[in-house]
Amino acid sequence: MDARLNMFGSPIAGKVWKHIIAANKELAASSLPAATQELVKIRASQINGCGYCLDMHTKDAAAAGESAVRLNLVAAWREATVFTEAERAALELTEQGTRLADAAGGVTDEVWANAAKHFDEEQLAALVSLIAVINAFNRGNVLTQQPAGDYQPGQFG
Repeated sequence: MDARLNMFGSPIAGKVWKHIIAANKELAASSLPAATQELVKIRASQINGCGYCLDMHTKDAAAAGESAVRLNLVAAWREATVFTEAERAALELTEQGTRLADAAGGVTDEVWANAAKHFDEEQLAALVSLIAVINAFNRGNVLTQQPAGDYQPGQFG
């Protein structure tokens, strides 16, 4: 399978994606826990059907020591007992922030308040930004049908 478009072969797309990649690097250095960041990226990518990002983030998370049990249960986090309350709040915010078109009101006050119980203002800012950035990556990859399966952990790090 070949991608529909080489995003870095296009002058305009290459410029835009360099900014999105730079934003992602800033978020990686934030105080939002790295494990939470990977769980958020995985959950948004599951919802958006982005195989490329799922390949990348599950492999990076595993390489960083994330357990197979937790990785396998991200899609069913509500029923799983392996996530902290803070991770669960982040996953719920991710779902509502990713499925904006499915919920006329967007993110509920209840979900926001729950996230705010577990994360300080800087972490919340990072979490909101991370959800926006991974959704941008997902959409670009799905639109261009980026193939999944060949990513090596840390390939872009």
